Amino acid sequence: MDLQEALFESVPIRVGVVDSEPETWRLVRLLLDADADIRITGVHDTGSAAVEALRREPVDILLLDTALADMDGFQVLQEAGGTCAQAVVFMTAREEHALRAFEAGALDYLLKPLVPQRFVQVLGRAKEHVRRERIQQLVLQLAGLVKARPEPSRAPRYLDRLVIREVGRVTLLPVDDVDWMAAEDNYVQVHVGGRGHLLRQPLRELEARLDPERFVRIHRSTLINLQRVQELRPLLHGEYQVILRDRTTLKLSRGYRERLGLLLAQG
Repeated sequence: MDLQEALFESVPIRVGVVDSEPETWRLVRLLLDADADIRITGVHDTGSAAVEALRREPVDILLLDTALADMDGFQVLQEAGGTCAQAVVFMTAREEHALRAFEAGALDYLLKPLVPQRFVQVLGRAKEHVRRERIQQLVLQLAGLVKARPEPSRAPRYLDRLVIREVGRVTLLPVDDVDWMAAEDNYVQVHVGGRGHLLRQPLRELEARLDPERFVRIHRSTLINLQRVQELRPLLHGEYQVILRDRTTLKLSRGYRERLGLLLAQG
C-alpha cells in the first residue's frame, strides 16, 4: 500500500451535521452511516452548540443548515472560523441562498427536501476535495516545506463559478468559460459562447471577486477575460478596438489601456 492509499484507508473523513429538522438529520445520518469512509463527529440542532463543537474540534466536511433556531448557518460559519471545516455544504429550503452559500466559500449546496442521489453525489465531491487537500499537505510535509499544519492562507479567494439564477433553475457557470461582461445598471450581462446570462449584481462588486490577472476592465461598463483576447486595433485619441476570439469587437478606453497592456505583456 503506497502513501496515498494509506492516507485514504486509515484516516476516516470527519463529518459534522448541523440541522434543526429531525427528519433531515435522520436521513443525513442514515446516508452517512452507509459510507465506510465517514466518521460522524456530531449532530447539532442549534448554532451555538455547533460553534462550540467546531471551535473545539474542526471537521473535514460540514453539512450546515441555513436556518437554525438561534442563528443562521452563515453566522455559524463566521463565528466558528474559516478553518472549522475543509469543505462546507449548505442545506437549505430556499434556492435564493445558493449565491450566498458560494460567497461564504461553500463547496456546494443541497436543496430541501433532500434527494438521496443528489446527497451522495455532493458528498462524493466533498470527499474528493478533502482527499486532495490531504495529499497536498502530505506532499508539502515530505518536501520539508512545512513541519506542522500550515496557517490558513491569507491569499484572496477569487470566484471560480458564477451562480446564474433563471426561471426554474440555478446554473453554476465556470468563470473560465466567460468571454466578457457588460454592466446594465445593477445587473451584469455575462457573455459565454455567444449567449448572454443576466447576473443580479453590480459590475464593480463582481470585479472585486474575480482574479485581476484574468479579468480586466477595458471600459467603465466592460470587463473581459484576458484569455479571449485575439488582437488590438488602434483607433483615434488613444483608444483601441479589442477583438476577441469569437470576433466580438469591444472598445478599450484610454483610461484602461495601461492596465491591459501590462497584463498582456506578462502573458
